[in-house]
Amino acid sequence: MNTETQPPSPRERFYRRERQSVPAARAFTREALAELAVRERAYDIVLCVSELATNALVHGVPPGRGFLLRLLPLPCGGVRVEVHDSGDGDPAVPQTRAREWDEGGRGLLLVSELADKWGVGERDPGKFVWCEFAW
Repeated sequence: MNTETQPPSPRERFYRRERQSVPAARAFTREALAELAVRERAYDIVLCVSELATNALVHGVPPGRGFLLRLLPLPCGGVRVEVHDSGDGDPAVPQTRAREWDEGGRGLLLVSELADKWGVGERDPGKFVWCEFAW
């Protein structure tokens, strides 16, 4: 089999709706990036995973469900992050500025600033939020 024509294999893991899922997703991402020999922008990627996983748990994962984190190497160099959940809604960057003392409201703003691209895709049920980092 010619490995040069094979697409890079994704790294993925499913997380239940639990508080410890976000730090576990960050740890998994750091391990996967190390396995993929990703050094460039690793901090930004882990931060975006943290924000997207938190958003999935707070807004997108109904009780008894979970979310899927998928990391896909990009063929031209880079990484695509996807967080799949079964909730509804259409995530968007807030149009109003979060106040300094607000606990939330900055997650997608951070993702939009750190990632090269980001967006939302449909799935049945739910959605997935993705972002890409190229180098």
